[in-house]
Amino acid sequence: MLRWYISAIKADEIVIEATTLKDGGIPFAQSVNDQIYPGKDAVLSIIPTGIECQIGGYAGDAAPVTNLLASATDYLITNPNAVNASNFISLRNNVVYTEGHSIDLFSEGRVNLFLPYTNRVGLIIEKSDKTSLDMVFNIINAVRAIHGVAITDYVITDAPIGSRCVRSQSGAFTGTIDNPKVLFDACTHLLQRGVTAIAITSNVQELPLELYAEHFAGRCPNPVGGVEAVISHLITNQFQVPAAHAPMLNEKRMALSDTIVDARGAGEMASLSGLACILIGLHKAPQLKVGHGRRIRDIININNLIAVVTPIDCLGSIPVLQAQKYRIPVLAVRDNSTILDVTQAKMQLDNVIEVSSYAEAAGIILALKEGIHLEAISRPFDTLRLSQ
Repeated sequence: MLRWYISAIKADEIVIEATTLKDGGIPFAQSVNDQIYPGKDAVLSIIPTGIECQIGGYAGDAAPVTNLLASATDYLITNPNAVNASNFISLRNNVVYTEGHSIDLFSEGRVNLFLPYTNRVGLIIEKSDKTSLDMVFNIINAVRAIHGVAITDYVITDAPIGSRCVRSQSGAFTGTIDNPKVLFDACTHLLQRGVTAIAITSNVQELPLELYAEHFAGRCPNPVGGVEAVISHLITNQFQVPAAHAPMLNEKRMALSDTIVDARGAGEMASLSGLACILIGLHKAPQLKVGHGRRIRDIININNLIAVVTPIDCLGSIPVLQAQKYRIPVLAVRDNSTILDVTQAKMQLDNVIEVSSYAEAAGIILALKEGIHLEAISRPFDTLRLSQ
């Protein structure tokens, strides 16, 4: 199973939507629960991809709330979807830009996150025309010159990757990959040449342009997001390195009702390509293992996690379910709704705290960090009395 989540809960059934992989990847350690790295705390903020999060379901529009949460903790772990906005990306130094499969493994207590001083980023470029390739290399050089990212190697594929957009029964977007071997061969080449993080840029096929136009009007999930998550999950599953995907060319052919799009998606519409943000994000993305000679500035794992923050109605993800197992508070944010309806009323988890906003979530995180019991900062406040 490459990627799965509970998409609906009905009277007589639980619906799970999943993306499967024919051949499994490299197995990880069963548990790192006995490995303790004290003295720092971490919070995990999940912005699921392809389900129309009102905050974060567009183009980097969860960056403000991500950075707010990061101000309340030592490390704020989040998925790339939260902050990626094509030419634009905003993340504090303590935001840990972590691919979704790595987040699942972290939440299960199966891996440490090794925080590097820097990564050597390699780029897989899908076979394309010269004009597109010129644009890609201008972006590469801009990121190197402006952000100081070590982009050390690249591969241009000989054949298309064949990434395709698919809509599931719930209305969420996911995807398929026609030629995973093209990806695997390119990854193998880059890793043999010493890269430690992999960016992929390609053009997603079969995009529903009418729905994409609805997305830019603020009325539909992002059709690209799901297949991007599948690609990055696939690479991390196979090669145990951080990975992220971006469209080579941002789609502009749709018939828009207004050429000034919803502000949340404006970063994508204002950019030719989605590539720059993932190159910047992968600069210091966490490693799942440490090779000989690698320098690591810190290590965190499940034992450092003090809270998980998630939209109000998607409580069926692996991180949320694992938080229940480890008795970690889950802060479900009412301001951030999605197309799903997997709520606390249906899940009945015993560790969920519903909050109105990310600002309230940040306050609760500060209380957890300082060891202040939550009942002491809310009213009414019960008085304990001597039993008769």
